Amino acid sequence: MIVLRGLRKRLGARDVLAGIDLEVPRGQFVTIFGPNGAGKTTLLRILSGLMRPSGGDVYLGGARLEDDSVALRAMVGVVSHHTYLYDDLTALENLVFYGKMYGVKDAPERARRLLEEVGLSVFAHDPVRTFSRGMQQKLAIARAVIHEPEVLLADEPYTGLDRRAGEVLTGLLRRFKERGVTILMVNHDFDQGVALADRVIILAGGRVALDELVTSESLRLIRERYEELVGGKYAGVDQKQ
Repeated sequence: MIVLRGLRKRLGARDVLAGIDLEVPRGQFVTIFGPNGAGKTTLLRILSGLMRPSGGDVYLGGARLEDDSVALRAMVGVVSHHTYLYDDLTALENLVFYGKMYGVKDAPERARRLLEEVGLSVFAHDPVRTFSRGMQQKLAIARAVIHEPEVLLADEPYTGLDRRAGEVLTGLLRRFKERGVTILMVNHDFDQGVALADRVIILAGGRVALDELVTSESLRLIRERYEELVGGKYAGVDQKQ
């Protein structure tokens, strides 16, 4: 589903990504860990088409991203630090807008179903500027999947969520996983990150320092490498790199 070959990104004098080779099959849930500046957010930005790599190739569904970026971006949904919501529009209006932008048939009905799924149906006609951070994040997730993407990229999606909102998000991610959506999630919380993951990748120094399937046998190794490479001081701030 996702194939990276020699992916590099240079910012200033530093190689944020220093040659990433990676294959993610369709339907796999991958959690990405790493210390500050490891390249986690940069990797997701490149996969989403928001940033161009300095070298290497990105393939989605067998097609090279650079060759048909507009069409391939429609395969991807993005949840990031920015909600990409319009504050003066209502929750329903935001979803309908994005649905129509992606050519979703019967966008209003699809939007209403998603609002119900994320627990915001009673706030459908309220402007987004009145929403709490947790409500905005749930709406941002609905926005990211309005067009039923094959790939979901989630960059620290739990940031700013209280316990209840976090539980709702976990339930949503689990349902997307069950539907066969390929998910790449950047997270800083180890237990939270491995809970749904089929596979864990740790980036360090712009390279893949660990790539393991999550099993009862591998979990101890993954935790040890996490503590070694990320450590307890990591606060989940990726410095936009």
